[in-house]
Amino acid sequence: MPLLTLPNPSSLALSVRAKALVFEDARSQAILDRIRQIAPSDATLLVTGETGTGKELVARHIHALSHRRGRPFVAVNCGAWSESLVESELFGHEKGAFTGATTAKAGWFEAADGGTLFLDEIGDLSLPLQVKLLRVLQEREVVRLGSRQPIPIDVRLIAATNVNLEEAVIARKFREDLFYRLNVATLALPPLRERPGDILPLARYFLDLYAHRLGSGTAVLTAEATARLLEHPWPGNIRELENAMHHALLVCKGHEVTLADLRLTALQPKAGTNPPPSERGGTDVVSQIRPTPQATSLEGALLALFEQNLPNLHEQIEETIIRTAYRYCDRNQLQTARLLGISRNIVRARLAQFGELARYRAVRGGAAAAAAAFVRGEPSTSSRAPGTS
Repeated sequence: MPLLTLPNPSSLALSVRAKALVFEDARSQAILDRIRQIAPSDATLLVTGETGTGKELVARHIHALSHRRGRPFVAVNCGAWSESLVESELFGHEKGAFTGATTAKAGWFEAADGGTLFLDEIGDLSLPLQVKLLRVLQEREVVRLGSRQPIPIDVRLIAATNVNLEEAVIARKFREDLFYRLNVATLALPPLRERPGDILPLARYFLDLYAHRLGSGTAVLTAEATARLLEHPWPGNIRELENAMHHALLVCKGHEVTLADLRLTALQPKAGTNPPPSERGGTDVVSQIRPTPQATSLEGALLALFEQNLPNLHEQIEETIIRTAYRYCDRNQLQTARLLGISRNIVRARLAQFGELARYRAVRGGAAAAAAAFVRGEPSTSSRAPGTS
C-alpha cells in the first residue's frame, strides 16, 4: 500500500495538516499516476483541495520524485504571517531595512534555492504581495527589502490553496496574471469522502501509530464502527480521521474499537468547498438556497437591485455583506472570516477599505473619553446646554 507521511510526524501533534496519505481508492491511484507524470518537470504546480486533504504531503512526494530531491524542500504557510512580515519572510531583508532588522536575513526563496518552495494558502496573499510574487516568478530573481541588488534563484514553486482561485479572480481578490502564472500544471485533491477506499487503510494506520505511541496493543474496528466510518462525510478530512482514531484508542475497552468509542463531529462539509459551477452541471448558488422566506426575500432584493442598473453594484453588495457579517459576529474578524468562508486577511483588508475599522476605533475612542469624563465628574458633551463650552 503506497503510504506518504510527513517527516517526524510525532512533532506535529497540533498541526491541522494531514500527516498521512494512502492511495487505495481508484481516485487516489489516478492522483498518484498524475504525480508521477508531473514530478520530473520544473513546471510551476498549483495544488487545490480542502484543508486536511494532504496537499503538503503531495508536494513533498513530488519533490522526492524530481531531480531536485537532493536539494532543500521549504514549506511556507502564507496565512501564518502578518501583512507586515510576510514580505520579509518570503524575499528576505537587509540590515536596517526596518525597525528591528539588526542583521540581514535570507528569505524563503533563497533558502529553497536549487530545490522546491511550497507556498500553502497562496490565496491569502494580499494583492500588493501578489504583484511582487509575480515579478519573482517572471524574472527568476528576488530583491531583499532594503536592497536594490537582485539575487538570482533556481526554485520550483508548488502553490496550494483551499479556495477557488478562479472565483477569487472574478471577485478581484486574486490577480489574473498571477493565476495564469501558477496554473501551469494543476492537481486537484478530492476530499476524503470522495475517496472512500482510503478511509479504512488510513484508520488502521492511525490506530497502529497511536497504539505504538501509547504502548498498547493494536486495536481492531468492529463491523458497526467500520460502517460508521464509511458513512461519515469527514468535513475535516484526514486530520479529523486521525483525531477520531486517537480518541477511540484512548477510550476503547480491550483491543476493540466499537461504535460507542467513535467521537465524530456533526459538522457538514462547507458549501464553498464544492466544485465550481461548471463542474456541477451549471448549478448556481441561488438554486442551492433552501426555499425559506429569508432566501426568497434575498433573491427578490437582488432582482430589484439588478433592475435599477446601479454603478459598482458588486462592490456595494460585497461591502454590505462584509459589514453585516462583521457586526453580526460582534466585530470579530476571525469569526467573520469563518462565517463567510474567506480568509481573515481578506476580511481585514475589506474592512479597512470600507472604513469600518476606522469608524469602530473612533466610536470606541469616543466611548472611552465619555467614560473618563464621567469618572472625573464632568458632564458629557451631549448633556451640556446649548451655547456652553
